[in-house]
Amino acid sequence: MKKVVVITGASSGIGEASAKMLAKDYQLVLAARSEAKLQSTVEEIKKLGGEAQYKVTDVSQNDQVEALAKFALDTYGQIDVWINNAGIMPQAWMKEKKVKEWDAMIDVNIKGTLYGIGAALPGMREKKSGQIINIASDLAFSVHPGGVVYSATKYATRAISEGLRQEVAADRDNIRVTAIYPGVVDTNIINTISDVAMKQQVEKFKEAVGAIAPERVALAIKNAIEMPEDTGLNDIVLRSINQA
Repeated sequence: MKKVVVITGASSGIGEASAKMLAKDYQLVLAARSEAKLQSTVEEIKKLGGEAQYKVTDVSQNDQVEALAKFALDTYGQIDVWINNAGIMPQAWMKEKKVKEWDAMIDVNIKGTLYGIGAALPGMREKKSGQIINIASDLAFSVHPGGVVYSATKYATRAISEGLRQEVAADRDNIRVTAIYPGVVDTNIINTISDVAMKQQVEKFKEAVGAIAPERVALAIKNAIEMPEDTGLNDIVLRSINQA
């Protein structure tokens, strides 16, 4: 039986690229807030000969994430891989005091990751197998002015991933934990930046270093899943060769 993979933030960018790359070899449950985009991606996957279902989900709402897990279990009977990919990046300088954006990043990037782990982990522990993949950022290792809160959320994702890895290893649950830290990726996450000057700065940087395609991150995800199950590919950093 094919593994069942749940992907949040699957309507665009890394999530969509991962869904299409995994489509032929896995059974997919795709989640995002845009139903139209999810429908389109599922239709494409079915044309490729893949198997996918979708459920509209806001990962900042724990009840919706729990409902997503239930939907996956009701549809396919198991969850083998859960990919916490949904994320936003409304960067701005601290002096701008964009509190609503701070809250949104914390809700999606941190709480959404925790809710995904909480929804997937019980079933994985029961069957003594599974994999949690958290999409972080290379900004989990550094901070720059304007990216403070975003970096904080990715530092948190890094800590959550490592803490979970140690916990499941100690409990001998046979659950693998992978954290992926992409550099600049050519996705539409930049559109979550509302500050015009900051958005222009990020666009210039993205152009200067040559953002990598989301398919590169999808390939890293696929490699992590396909690593023999006695081995965890725990931390993966990938960037454009031009990004210092």
